[in-house]
This record gives sequence, structure tokens and C-alpha cells, in this order.
Amino acid sequence: MHMADALLSPTVGGAFWAATGATTAYAARRLRKDINEKLVPLMGVLGAFVFAAQMINFTIPGTGSSGHIGGGMLLAILLGPHAAFLVIASVLTVQSLFFADGGLLALGSNIWNLGFYPAYIVYPLIYRSIVRDNPTARRVAIGAILSVVVALQLGAFSVVLQTRLSGISELPFRSFLLLMLPVHLVIGLAEGVITAGVVNYLRSIQPELLSSRPSSGRSLRKVIIAVSVMAVITGGLLSWFASVNPDGLEWSIQRIYGEPEIQSKENPVTEKLQAIQEKTAILPDYSLPSEGSEETDSGEAWPNPDPGTSISGLVGGFMVLLVVVIFGLGLRRLSGNGNRE
Repeated sequence: MHMADALLSPTVGGAFWAATGATTAYAARRLRKDINEKLVPLMGVLGAFVFAAQMINFTIPGTGSSGHIGGGMLLAILLGPHAAFLVIASVLTVQSLFFADGGLLALGSNIWNLGFYPAYIVYPLIYRSIVRDNPTARRVAIGAILSVVVALQLGAFSVVLQTRLSGISELPFRSFLLLMLPVHLVIGLAEGVITAGVVNYLRSIQPELLSSRPSSGRSLRKVIIAVSVMAVITGGLLSWFASVNPDGLEWSIQRIYGEPEIQSKENPVTEKLQAIQEKTAILPDYSLPSEGSEETDSGEAWPNPDPGTSISGLVGGFMVLLVVVIFGLGLRRLSGNGNRE
């Protein structure tokens, strides 16, 4: 559900950049109070795993579309809302800058849609209300599935609304909405099951993970190793098995427009941002640059063993890990300075 710049006007894109920037500052300020040396590496490896998992589109039967996990709810359950928002923002920023996945103008909107709703709306109002202080496997599963579905519906509706407010595309609001919500309902159910499975698996490794997330004195070494292995396998190997069908957003656009992407209308802001992205994208579309002219048919194969995809999954995961850890350590240092003051 990564929006392209062609869907957004500079005004709407800029407004959500501002909203996302303000939320990022709020999350960083709040996280300073709880962050510790055990939470930072967990944030990093979970960010790497979410990056890799987002590369794997799964087919939605009977539709010709596909979906991938957003990861925001998974992060909120395991890290809490503030850390989750910062990690998903890091994931989406790395994807946009270095892999040309989602536009730079749309980056603020994408972070808002995939990060704000699960972290600050659905997690406290739905997941916490269901699980409370008793994170049994059953409660976690019910809470995760329901929460992911609601969060993804809010995100899908937000995409349609942002597109409507921009007024630069030929996508009718009602038709776009009636396509986006049902397909993302199915995607949400699939992501909810995946989220519940991952959370309960990590909970089985370290039962107190959910109940004592920010301040546990226990080592998270087993969980960090498990997530690291999952990230490497997912990005390096399982990414070969991604569906070749368009994702839910592209599929919805195709049903209306006839193509999975609409042409961007020329304006100086979009052109400048696209020029920046072309320079920063070292592995555009998760492939080696030299593969661009040769990839006309290979994209239709399934599975598609591709060294470019594996390299992208591993490099991207490491980049997210690095960004999150540096940011987390910076927050922890500021927190230490604040405590001394």
C-alpha cells in the first residue's frame, strides 16, 4: 500500500509530511523515557524483518491481486506505539530513498497510513482492550487479527481520501473506495494471521516479552537471534516467492484506470523529488541496476530466484537495522543526559 507521487498534490503530500514529522518528534520524545540497551537492538532487528517481509507479496485468490504485511501492528505489539512508529518510519524511508518503493512526496502519507493508525489508534483502543494484562496465545491471536484488519482498513480509506483531496488523478472516490476496502480486508485477515503467528512464536521463546516490554531486566538475546534469522531467511530466500500480481492499491487503480499506475502530472515539486530519488535509489525495484533492461520476462516467473532480490533484501534489512540502532542509541544518550540534568 505504498502510494506513488502521482496520486498526491504537493499540498496534500506536504501536509502529511508535516503531520508525520510532528508525530515522529512526539514519538521520539516519549520513547526517551523508556528506551534502554535491550530495546534498541530489538527495534533494529524487527525493523529489518519488517523490511524483508514487506518484499513478499502473497496472492489474494480469485482477484488477480496480492498483498504484503504492513508491519505496523506487529511492531506496536512487540515494541509499544512510540518505538513502533519510529521503526516503521525508518523502514519506509529506506524503501523510498534507496529502493524507489513509494514516492518521496508520498513518504509522509505512507508513514502516516502504515504507522500512525496501528500505533496510535488501533493498538491502544483495540489490541490493548482485548489482551489487557493477560497476553495468552488466544487473546494475542484475536487481538492481532482484529487490530490488523481495522488498521489496514483505516490505512486504505486514508489512501483514497488523500487521493481525493489531491484532486489530480482520474480515480472516482466511490469506485476507488469500493475496490480498496474489500481487497484490503482480505489482505488484513492474512496479515493478522501472520502477525499473530509471529507474536505468539516470539512469546513462546520469551513469555515475559509482551508483559514487560520497555523495562525488562531479562536478556532479549534469544528473541533478537530468532528475529535476525527470520529477517535473513525472509529477505534472502523467501523473497523469491513473492506473488507477481499487483498489490491491492495497484490492483484497485488498474480496475479503474486500466493500468496499475497512473501517469504523474508535471509539477516542479514532484519532478525535483523524483530526480533526487533517481540518484539515491541504489537498488531500484529491489533489483540490481544492470538488470533493468533485461527484466521483461523474468518478472512473470514464479518462484523467481534472483540474486538482485536477495541482495536487496539483505542490504535493505541491514540499512534499516543501522538506521534504527543509530537513532535508538542517540535517543538513549539524550535520555541519559536528561536524567543527569
